[in-house]
This record gives sequence, C-alpha cells and structure tokens, in this order.
Amino acid sequence: MFTSMSALAATSLLGPSVAVPLSMPCSLKRTAAHHSEGLDTWNAAYPRPTRRLDAVMVFLSFPDAEPLTGPGELTADYFPATSRFFEQASYGKFRLRPHPLREWIRMPRASTSYAIRRDWNTTARSAYLRDALEVTDPRVDFSRYDVVYLVADPDAPGVDSDATKVVNLDVPLRADGKDIHRIVTVFEKHPPDRLVLAHETGHVFDLPDLYHRPADGRGDWDTYVGDWDLMGSQFGLAPDLFGWHKWKLGWLEPRQVACVRGAGRRGTRLTIEPLAAGPGTAAAGAEAATRAGAPEGGPGWAGFGSGGGTKLAVVRTARDRVIAFEVRGPAGNDRAACSQGVLVYRVRSEAESGRGPIEVVDAHPGSGDCWEDSVYGPLADAPVALGESFTVPGEDVRITVEDRTASGAWTVTVSTGAS
Repeated sequence: MFTSMSALAATSLLGPSVAVPLSMPCSLKRTAAHHSEGLDTWNAAYPRPTRRLDAVMVFLSFPDAEPLTGPGELTADYFPATSRFFEQASYGKFRLRPHPLREWIRMPRASTSYAIRRDWNTTARSAYLRDALEVTDPRVDFSRYDVVYLVADPDAPGVDSDATKVVNLDVPLRADGKDIHRIVTVFEKHPPDRLVLAHETGHVFDLPDLYHRPADGRGDWDTYVGDWDLMGSQFGLAPDLFGWHKWKLGWLEPRQVACVRGAGRRGTRLTIEPLAAGPGTAAAGAEAATRAGAPEGGPGWAGFGSGGGTKLAVVRTARDRVIAFEVRGPAGNDRAACSQGVLVYRVRSEAESGRGPIEVVDAHPGSGDCWEDSVYGPLADAPVALGESFTVPGEDVRITVEDRTASGAWTVTVSTGAS
C-alpha cells in the first residue's frame, strides 16, 4: 500500500520548481528555508490553490473510547467555513471541496498508545500514520484527492488538541498509485478553534507559521503579526492572508503588485485598492467599519475583490528582504478588524517558518486597540491611517496616506532616502 516512511513535522524537502511569470524585481527568490517566503518559483512539491482541489476527511476512532460526536457534526465544525474563507481570500480563484466519510474507522490500538502531543515523538507519529493508512486504504481511493485530513475522535483519552498540525513526509506514503507528501492530522476538541483547519491547510500550500513560539512556551505568541494573517493566529480579528501570500499563491497577478524603485525623496504616488474580497462585503462589514472609525457616509469597501488595480506595493530593501504595503480594514475575511489603513510589514525569504518570515511594522507604537478581542492588542492599530505619515524604522522608507478616492481606493506616496 505504501513505502517505508519517516514523518517530520517541521521538515520539508525544497522540491522541484515550476517557473511562474513573476518578472517583477521585487519578487524575492525562493530559498531552502522551510516554507520560504520567496515567490519567484512555485515549489511543485505542494499543490497550488489556483483551481478546485479535493480534500478527503477521514474519521478515526479507537478501541479505548466510543465516539460521542458523529462524523456529520465534526464535518460541520470545519465546512463550509474553511472553504468560504479560501474562496473569499482568493477572489474566487480557489475552491476547496471536502469529501467527508460518513462513518468512523477504528484504529487497531488504543489512543493512549500513540503518545499524541504537540511535539510528537517521530516513532509514535509514524506508527499512528501507518496504522491510519492501513485501516483507511480499503475504504478510500487516495488517488482522487489533493488534501488528506485525518480527524481523530476528539473525546478519546489519548487525543491532545494541541497536536493538530501538518505532517510533512521526507519519504512520501504510497497509496492507490499516488504519492502522499503531507497529511493534516486533526485532534481538535469539539467545537474546534476558529479557522484552525484553514490555518493548517495553509501549510499544505507552502505557507509558513507567522507566530512566535516562546522558548519556554509562555508569553505572547502573536508578537510578529498580531491579528493580521491566518498563519499567525486562527483567532485573529483580521485573518485574511497578506497580499504577499496572495501573490505567492497566484491570487494576485503581477500587474496588481507595484514594485517601487528609485522613489527618492519626492516619492512615488500610488492608488491602492483594499485587499479584501469585494462582492457583498460592505454590508457584512458595516458595523465593524463604524467601530473602526470609517467616516460616516464615506466610501465603502465592496467591489474590490476581483478588480485589476494595485493591491500590494513593495520596496526591495535587500537581496532577501522587502517592505510591503497593503490596505486593510473591516471587510470580507477581515470584517472584525478594529482599525483600517495601510498595513506595513517586512518580508524575509531566508527566514524559517516560525522565525519571523513576516513581521508587521507598528505605525502606532506605544498604543493598541481591541484589547479584549485582539490576539495582540499592541498591533491591532498597526495600519497607517488617513492623513498620517510614517517612516519604517531602520529602513529609510516613508509612506504618506493622502486621501481616499470616491470608489474607496487609497492614495499614498512612498518615498525613500527620507531621513
């Protein structure tokens, strides 16, 4: 059914490249870093979400517990919410279609025998995957699916909800004539963390973790990006993917990315459309927009999803680094955002997943917002607001947010050598 394997939760082969038409000088080169933020080529070891992808969802029970929740209820925990998130984030370019089994499949050993935990022992994890594939292969044609979710009985005594993750395989499994390079192992409680499956699915598409894991496991995990990207936190108030990620995944065209070069002190003037998907988002985000300080009767946020205007501006600052600018606010997947404006962040293509490949730059250090709801209040008000100017610390790059057009786009000037 499958070849011998070694499951590595934090290791992935660099894999073959597929040339993509990213000719802009601001597109960083992909490096050997795990989930590198370079996007000059696509790592063909990962499925690219620019079409419909099919996902099988398998439900695993254990001899030491009788499931208290049915497969239908667990499916509803994740779908259609996960598919909707990606459909909105991709402007309709990507559709994730789930295929859940309707029955529990019994594992051969007790849940406690697999020593399931966040930092899972490789031997125990490999045994779990081997047993899971053995019992499910007779009932699942894996050749039909692009994504595999193994969902464990959340009430089994040996199941640890903190162990949910993507397992990358340095030697792929072989089932039904297909190589399986990675599997999403789901151990979430019922109901699960919000958008947790969308976060893990992001790894299936070569996106890195953007949170900061303290060495002792204590303290803030969300100091790098706060609420501003799903790969930082599934609980974020503004979890839509960064424009950089949308460019990497193929959801933004190169023509929608402005590469700012030679701006000088006089600067380059740009009109940037909000990043959020458009149709229907104005109504959904109306209340949040008011809370975020949107001007009464001002331009709405709808209608930008599939538009062809600029959605991301980039300044190259080093061989492996850029500063990125995008407009974020309460709409679409970000409808709960409590501030709006031009979000500024650094991207490093050589930084490993979990080690700060993207860091939001706080335009309002020393303040914060939405302290009761934000995953990291100091960054909740990070965007540069209308009428403000901000110099990126240490980079000598300055942005001035001048105006908003009648259609809701933002007019900004990016200058360099401003100090």
